[in-house]
Amino acid sequence: MRSPVALPRFPRLRRGLLELVLIATLYVGYSASRLFADDALAPALERAQQLLHLETLLGLHWEATLNQVFVEIDTLGLLASYWYATAHYVVTLVALVWLYRLGTERYLPGRRALVIATVLGLVMYLMMPTAPPRFVEGYVDVLSLHAADGWWGSDASAPRGLGGLTNQLAAFPSLHAGWSLWVALVVQRHSRSHAWRVFGWAHAGITTVVIIGTGNHWVVDAVVGWLVVLAGFATAELWGARDRARAEVGSREESEHGAPVG
Repeated sequence: MRSPVALPRFPRLRRGLLELVLIATLYVGYSASRLFADDALAPALERAQQLLHLETLLGLHWEATLNQVFVEIDTLGLLASYWYATAHYVVTLVALVWLYRLGTERYLPGRRALVIATVLGLVMYLMMPTAPPRFVEGYVDVLSLHAADGWWGSDASAPRGLGGLTNQLAAFPSLHAGWSLWVALVVQRHSRSHAWRVFGWAHAGITTVVIIGTGNHWVVDAVVGWLVVLAGFATAELWGARDRARAEVGSREESEHGAPVG
């Protein structure tokens, strides 16, 4: 007679599947935030003008110049459109899988930081819908210019026909910038390869230029996207420190009182 199985035969596979479900849920929440966000354009445009005024005061109003470059150099605009529509998801997912393969001690803090940052970003999207530059007169939607050459339509970077499922007023903060910084930081922390570290920072830098040049984000959007990710890492560090402290207390109590007799 076969005894009942108390534990799964493939615990690592089960953990991997659970992680995939978590990441898929995060992505769905990120993509479907428009279902809960205010889609009124007038207040979103007003917030965009406020950001533009702030940038002008700080000397950070670079959107118009970059946007014009991406419009005038057709090949650059096309490559940037593919980068915007692809790298944000693909590179982040590859980095997550790489971290997972490095082990729980490295993966868990990184995943926590990404989840926390993304949730913070989604909350800000719901509280402060903000129009991107492409909705403001004087700026060009570069992805829309090259929609015929890619899989995206004229509505942001969503696949053609699915633009209605995206939140087009989710400019502030930029999770494109935030996620790319997350990639750079985890590669910097855990990779021994100088070349991969350079790639991580190059990915973050190129992504930041692309999101601004294509008319999808303001400079301040990128800056706040970075701050959200740094807050995610800080919170994840505190979370990890609390877990380690609890584990030490539990281990100390067990050693003092002895293991329970079976």
